[in-house]
Amino acid sequence: MSFTEKLLTVPPPIEIAGRHIKRYHVTADPAGIAPDVEKAAYEILPGLLPEPDGTPPATFVVLHRGADSGAYLNAYSWVWDNVLHFRGAAAGQPALHCPDLDPTHFVTPELPWIGCVWELPPILQERNAWVQHLLTPEVPDLDAYLTDSLPAGTTGARS
Repeated sequence: MSFTEKLLTVPPPIEIAGRHIKRYHVTADPAGIAPDVEKAAYEILPGLLPEPDGTPPATFVVLHRGADSGAYLNAYSWVWDNVLHFRGAAAGQPALHCPDLDPTHFVTPELPWIGCVWELPPILQERNAWVQHLLTPEVPDLDAYLTDSLPAGTTGARS
């Protein structure tokens, strides 16, 4: 099997269900994620978010459109001050118990998986940004965290 990195785009943050959502999109398609797939993913997102616990309400998501019929939404939310809560959704992927090949028909499989190789690069960036802007300063700066994202490019190592 030949491995190829995918494209990574970084749309601006949005607010959903009272949480600030940083967004990463992953796809091999230079046109990006289709609007109908993006809309369907963000419609299911509230069901993937944890209850408030006093931690600044911040989440980062990775929306990944596979080369086949699959689409994947990984929601990583900060809880308990410094812990990542994970919930994921998938569409169009029979191997993940999706009922059909429709990339807009998201379901929430109960699997202990947190992401594939193309979906993992934002995690280290987000860990470092959380430490820098929320845990280290005397006064946490959620706005600074929300603007500190991995730059667009590819999912691979950067030189």
